[in-house]
Amino acid sequence: MSKYKGIIIEESLDDNRAINGLEVVGIHITGQENPSERWHLYTVMVNKEEIESLSINIKHSWYMHFWRNRKVIVIFRGERFEFDYDDKSSWKPAVEYGLYVDIPLCQLDFPID
Repeated sequence: MSKYKGIIIEESLDDNRAINGLEVVGIHITGQENPSERWHLYTVMVNKEEIESLSINIKHSWYMHFWRNRKVIVIFRGERFEFDYDDKSSWKPAVEYGLYVDIPLCQLDFPID
């Protein structure tokens, strides 16, 4: 089964134990001086079932996105959107929902590598 790559920000989770058991391929901690302002970012490889289970652990006003080639899956708490990265018009439902749950537009850019 093909896996999707994604980045999970630990601070976006209701329960950070949701990361346990996932295939973590990288970890980055942001460099803010104040430890309470740092984010812990985990690069993961996950399947669709793992993506679904993560969606129940996301805090309000956060999202996660995962990609395989140019196909993107965006999850919010209890919501899921899929689109083609290269077709910006297909992003519209995910962006509109993100704005609805108070995520700033500048953060709804869904970067992939």
